Parts: sequence; structure tokens; C-alpha cells
Amino acid sequence: MSYPDWMIRGPEVSTCNCNWGCPCQFNSLPTHGNCRAAVAMRIDEGHFGDVDLAGVLWAGLFAWPAAIHEGNGECLAIIDTNASDAQRDAVLQIMSGQTSEPGATIFNVFAATYETVHDPVVAPIDFEVDMQAWTGRFSIPGYVDGTAMPIANPVTGIAHRARVALPEGFEYREAEFVSSHTRSDSVIPLEWADGHGHIAMLHMGPAGPIS
Repeated sequence: MSYPDWMIRGPEVSTCNCNWGCPCQFNSLPTHGNCRAAVAMRIDEGHFGDVDLAGVLWAGLFAWPAAIHEGNGECLAIIDTNASDAQRDAVLQIMSGQTSEPGATIFNVFAATYETVHDPVVAPIDFEVDMQAWTGRFSIPGYVDGTAMPIANPVTGIAHRARVALPEGFEYREAEFVSSHTRSDSVIPLEWADGHGHIAMLHMGPAGPIS
């Protein structure tokens, strides 16, 4: 089966309710018995066919009542207001997972676990990331606020750096693990402090991460 020609590359800030490290990254069960997450990405370079995706911001809210692989999840996709109609349609097609090879990308893997897919939203996304300080934030009025910062040593308060490489991962090849604070009063309510987070440079296409 052939898939559309697409590629996205740019920084992603991912937050979830599990303890630092996120058991999902190591094929273990979630810390609190359920999975809730919010992520955002800025596409610095990308395309979907002949549609240029550079500069597009997108975010996603997710929730599962148990481990992700057990299903019954829900998701909400949010595309920034500055994206054109063609760009929004392209990013939503990528996020649907239908334009990826089976199991190759996080979009395809997650799509198989949803019971409820909420109608996508177009809203202004405020996104910031510092790939040197390993901090990030995203804010979408009426939907979600998420922040990420280095894990702090509980005794000294000094930043505790942790980086994980997943050579066969379906989201990233390498990510900096951080601490997150997230809140959403949307159709997918979220709230946690000192949860897991990771900041990564995503670079992927239909066959999965490229680098």
C-alpha cells in the first residue's frame, strides 16, 4: 500500500500524568492506572504532498481509562488559527494515523486505541521551547495550559538532566525527559503537577521517525 508523501520536523513538548520517566516509554503500565496527556508541536520544516507545513502549530489532548494499549481512549486535535485550510487538512490527515504505515508512527499507534475522536478545533496556540535550557510551554485559551522544565533534584534543587534514546521508537529517536504541569478544562479534563514530560525534535514521515 502506498502512502501520501509527507514529512514533519520540529520541536515537540509532551506532557503526561505519569511519574517522571513515563512507564509507557519502557513498555510498562501507567503510574496511576490510566493515561492522560497533552502535547504540542511547531513544524519548522515539512510538507504533505505539495502543501508546505512550515510554521504550523498543532496540539493534542488525550485520555485513556487504563493503559493505552487497552484502548477506549479519546482525543482532541487542535490546529493553530494561522494555518491555512490546506495546512489544517494536511496536519489532521497526519494526526489521524491513516497516512502512516501500520505501527510506524505515534499517530497510527494511538489511532488504533481511540473510542472517541472529538471534532477538531481551530484555536490560537501559544508555543515556546528552549532546546538548550530544556523548557517549554503551550497555551490554548479555553483548552489547555502545559509547561515543561528540567526535573529538580529534591535535595539540592539543581536540574537533574535525563535523556532517553529509543532506536526503534515510533515518536522520537531521542528525547530529554523533564517535569510537567498541565491543566485542561476542556472536553478532556486534565490536571497534574510534577508529571512526566519530554522535549524532542520530531522528524518523521509515513514510515516513522527519520532521525
